[in-house]
Amino acid sequence: MVGAGLGGVAAALAAADRGSHVILAEEFPWIGGQLTSQAVPPDEHPWVEEFGITARYRALRDGIRDVYRRRYPLIDGARDRADLNPGAGWVSKLCHEPRIAVGVLEQMLAPHRSAGRIALLERRRPIAATTDGNRVTSVTLTSEIGEDDVTIYASYVVDATETGELLPLTGTEYVTGFESRAETGEPSAPEIAQPDNVQALSVCFAVEHVEGDHTIERPERYDFWRDYTPSAWQGHPLLSWTAPNPRTLETDTRAFSPNPGDDALGVDADQSKNAGDQNLWFFRRIAARDLFAPGFYESDISLVNWPSIDYFLDHVLDVPRETELERYEDARQLSLSMLYWMQTEAPRADGGTGFPGLRLRPDVMGSSDGLAQAPYHRESRRIRALTTITENDVSYAIRGDEGATRYEESVGVGMYRIDLHPSTGGDTYIDVASTPFEIPLGALIPRRVTNLLAANKNIGTTHITNGCYRLHPVEWNIGEAAGHLAAFCVANSTTPHTVHSDTAQREAYQGELDATGVERHWPEGRVHAY
Repeated sequence: MVGAGLGGVAAALAAADRGSHVILAEEFPWIGGQLTSQAVPPDEHPWVEEFGITARYRALRDGIRDVYRRRYPLIDGARDRADLNPGAGWVSKLCHEPRIAVGVLEQMLAPHRSAGRIALLERRRPIAATTDGNRVTSVTLTSEIGEDDVTIYASYVVDATETGELLPLTGTEYVTGFESRAETGEPSAPEIAQPDNVQALSVCFAVEHVEGDHTIERPERYDFWRDYTPSAWQGHPLLSWTAPNPRTLETDTRAFSPNPGDDALGVDADQSKNAGDQNLWFFRRIAARDLFAPGFYESDISLVNWPSIDYFLDHVLDVPRETELERYEDARQLSLSMLYWMQTEAPRADGGTGFPGLRLRPDVMGSSDGLAQAPYHRESRRIRALTTITENDVSYAIRGDEGATRYEESVGVGMYRIDLHPSTGGDTYIDVASTPFEIPLGALIPRRVTNLLAANKNIGTTHITNGCYRLHPVEWNIGEAAGHLAAFCVANSTTPHTVHSDTAQREAYQGELDATGVERHWPEGRVHAY
């Protein structure tokens, strides 16, 4: 399993719990992907505290809260809450420091690592693969810390990388960017395919606000980014408090007020009621100091993942490695430029400019410079799958109260708006209501290659539906289903394609998913579109 983000960890746990031996490789220092090394608080649906996630994902969430309750000096009103939200952020019911999730994920893997069922190869990324007909025979991993390359041979290969890196290496058919309307029949798709038109990536960072001047050095690309005015911003610069409203596309000016002394216990993080992004300090706050003993946190800690750091000048798929790294550096320069603008030029509510008290928290990011270890990729290469999910399967405007397409082959559920950020082709947001949806088994299986499974944002979605299938609990569910499928195939001497086409085998596999706490359908009458 290549990639130890949420999909990769979930896949490894599912396969190992079933008795398989797993090799799990990860490029960055932390496992956990978008939840940890990319530093994105979990984007989840409104019913997450009750249903709509797998039992293993619930164990992850419970484990994170348990760390805070056991080890942190929470005030009584916070400690006693079943739905403890340590950051009191508006984006999620469980905003927290990413390092906490790293520790919980490592604990979940630990028994299998001790027993030898999971071997974690750290700081490794794929650079080559071999195939024999329709099968992948090996994957070669290079080291990010100067160790020798290693080549892995396995019965099944799970691509849980953030950008579908194994797909070109193995010759697995895939698509990038926008498909055409003629191919997918989607009303939001363009007439002609745009393979280079990919959603923005972001390099996130965490800040606090304390006494003193913590202004960073002027970034090398600051002049460029300070003057850059995207067309969708309607005359406003990217580095500002103003950005398009994703749902109306009208420009909105957000507020920014560090440490305002708000009612942290009163936060109702439910994006179906309130998108929560009007005050940027609160939006992705990951530590609310008022929930802890006085003086424990000198300041709130807020995670910056805002429109102003969306990097959409160029994409990083299928370009030379040197070009890829140059574009990552440009995205990092954008993030540093936003911080420098906030520290020196940003307008304040009192009429002044600049917040020099903003200070990076490299310890919170697990990095030397204070930026996230890894870029947050919203869009990946996507397999040409047995089942492709289109806008017509999930959009509320199309499906109405009938709800999303139901699949006999369902291996899980998810829910999020179709949320597409500005893209490298110059498009603005596409953000429309979706209906609670299911994850079809065929979306994890390539049409041709028989022993490679998708376990991240590389499943059989389109550019449009990737916008609602790319979030944390859905990625975990996808990975869990993929890992369990690989183990099921090994144990039963079968293949994913046969499991998909043979009703008896599929139902046996789905029965095992049910037994492990994977919810494959939504409860009737308890969910709604938003």
